[in-house]
Amino acid sequence: MATTDMVLVVDDSMLIRHTIRRYLEERGFRVESAANGREALEVLTRGLPKLIVTDLQMPQMTGSELITELKARQETAAIPIVVVAARSSVRDAQGETRAQFVIYKDIDIDEQLNQALSVLHDNHLSGSCSASATSLRKAAARAPSTTR
Repeated sequence: MATTDMVLVVDDSMLIRHTIRRYLEERGFRVESAANGREALEVLTRGLPKLIVTDLQMPQMTGSELITELKARQETAAIPIVVVAARSSVRDAQGETRAQFVIYKDIDIDEQLNQALSVLHDNHLSGSCSASATSLRKAAARAPSTTR
């Protein structure tokens, strides 16, 4: 996988940013992070990610406001988005229909990220985003299998 496969992680919780960063870096992604939507927009001036993972409830600029800004810009509108939410925010997370996947902070994040990578590869990234699809497929293949 090319080192240019960057994922942007946006969450006001340093612990969540670290957990998601560790998971993605172990699978070969370069990870940039931001503590809120405004910081995320600044990171985007330095390069576009293959995927954005964002919390919804953050200070200064919420995840929903960030998603609105991303979808309004031609260069970022097609970037897949994974929402990370506390289970107490289920209603908000389920209402955010512009995200391709929702994961919850208080459930096994590694397992959910693995599922998200697989779903994004299978449902969203095949075809027009072949480089992203290949990266996500390889990342999902390296992840430990999960059973339910």
